[in-house]
Amino acid sequence: MSRAALFLTNDDGIDSAGLHLLIEALHARGHPLVVLAPASEQSCSGMRLTLRHDLEFEEREDIANSLRTEGGPPLRIFSLDGSPCDCAIVALDGGLQVWAPEIKPAMCVSGINQGPNLSVDVLHSGTVSAARETSLYGLPSIAISLATYEHSEFSQTVEASLGIIEACLTVLPEEPVNLRRPEGSRRKPLSEGPMGARARSAFAHGDMFLNINGPESWNGELQTVSLGSRWYHNAIDMKDTKNIGVAFEVGAATIEDEDIPGTDCNAVNSGAVAITPLSSWPVNHPLGLSGELLSAATEQGVFGLPSWLE
Repeated sequence: MSRAALFLTNDDGIDSAGLHLLIEALHARGHPLVVLAPASEQSCSGMRLTLRHDLEFEEREDIANSLRTEGGPPLRIFSLDGSPCDCAIVALDGGLQVWAPEIKPAMCVSGINQGPNLSVDVLHSGTVSAARETSLYGLPSIAISLATYEHSEFSQTVEASLGIIEACLTVLPEEPVNLRRPEGSRRKPLSEGPMGARARSAFAHGDMFLNINGPESWNGELQTVSLGSRWYHNAIDMKDTKNIGVAFEVGAATIEDEDIPGTDCNAVNSGAVAITPLSSWPVNHPLGLSGELLSAATEQGVFGLPSWLE
């Protein structure tokens, strides 16, 4: 049975272990893949774009040859000397049509990122931003992270991700229906009909995407949840603030997750994989999702997936 093609990117860079393991697993399952990822690590780059200088582009046949399943479907891997959002824009604004015309992705997967992308992290994350940028171009998209730095064992997150990816593909058409948004904002999210159908339509048209976080040790559960509340304390050493010219490194000494049931922080800390639907657009944008639709899209089904995916 032929499987849907996928576009992969990330923010940890083209050589990252999480990306390679996901490529290997998806290709072994029979998915044609095209990858365009940053040439170097771009963590916490948000939606930064590289302006005013050329970006170096390279096909990485060495990586493709090391990960390819013999006799498997097409696999093309490229790197770009830019940010995750640069990669998304270059790929979807005509790049893939030129470099890999044989692969027509039905969905984007950004990741697997090393480290959490929970709560406010989604505003800074390059992994999440690449998925968001892709969805802004009308391609359905998900972002995936291993929400720990305690280890780099991605196998459990890969296992969970494969099931989530397949569930997403079952509700999507074979080819994207809104790629590069030919109708602009004239094609608005559905405002009538069953909420499940409205959520599936928002996902298919790129107006909503999914943010997924795997825990340090997975208990086998999936939870569909809202964003939680996470606080970063003591980001700099205040003892040196009087010394003009001293260098500072941004990074919190302590991180506090509020224990709020039904949120991504709570789910991951309990050992579950957290799935969080996010509006691709700000809520006051013409294509922003209503609170009612986003709330309905976050309703959990029997098996922990969003109810509109089950």
